[in-house]
Amino acid sequence: MSLAVPRARRRLLCGALLAAALAVPASAPAAPFSPQSPWNAPLASGAPLAPNSAALVADLTRQVAEHGAWINTTSYSTPIYKVAWNQPRVKVVLDRYSPPLQADFNAVPLPPDARPAAGWDRHLVVWQPHSDTMWEFWGLQKKADGWHTSWGAKLPQTSRHSGVLPAPFGATASGLALAGGVMRPFELAERNIPHALALGLPDVTAGAFTAPATRTDGTLPGGGIPEGTRFRLPASLDVNALGLQPAVKAMAIAAQRHGILIRDVSGSVSFYAEDPTPTGSNPYPKLFGTGWMDHALARFPWDRLEVVAP
Repeated sequence: MSLAVPRARRRLLCGALLAAALAVPASAPAAPFSPQSPWNAPLASGAPLAPNSAALVADLTRQVAEHGAWINTTSYSTPIYKVAWNQPRVKVVLDRYSPPLQADFNAVPLPPDARPAAGWDRHLVVWQPHSDTMWEFWGLQKKADGWHTSWGAKLPQTSRHSGVLPAPFGATASGLALAGGVMRPFELAERNIPHALALGLPDVTAGAFTAPATRTDGTLPGGGIPEGTRFRLPASLDVNALGLQPAVKAMAIAAQRHGILIRDVSGSVSFYAEDPTPTGSNPYPKLFGTGWMDHALARFPWDRLEVVAP
């Protein structure tokens, strides 16, 4: 009995197998960045503290008192577009001179109806798990002749990437990846944030930064907190005893296990949650039990934080 397959049938079979392989990749990553990245690696319970930990915490609590605390959601945060393998690619014109970065933006699987975050930064992330690639943009906008951006980065091999960009690349002022530390609605709904949190501050040290940051936009000479500083809640702290609303409790647990990284200068002491505007609905009032993000953070234990040595 012959097991030969007719040529035409072989072509159809191969085509079907190829389409299936493209549609359902075997190793599509579930989350961005390496498990060992500064965003995802858990902190040791006895991680050493910075010598000036108390002074930095005092400055942070001062900034909360003076400028207020907030969670950026529908503006000044980041929409994350997770796209399929067959999303058509377009050129995003870089409005500054950088041939290497322009080459990275020549073919981006950016949906035509994508909407950058409201606010001056106009941040946006495109993540394509099939190619294991992420693109991040600062100052993205759609003009009459197509997409333009002011700066950003391409992050190949995203599942193995550190989530840190070498200077001067990246959409944040610190070189810390834009998607890093962004709380996503499903994480808050599941009360499980398996990564560090990103935080912006009004008063950031000028001309100095600390690892894992690779640069800074700080403007406060001789004071402030350096970008890249990692705060954490002590491993010994009983978070259950703080009486926090469930989503904020999840944030506190993330701050205890992974820490809080200072990422950017901002108008208030600001966490970042994924911008839901492109979905047409806002889940955060329900998730946090209030539409006022300062109220949501009213009981966050800022004064219990400490600073981990870089």
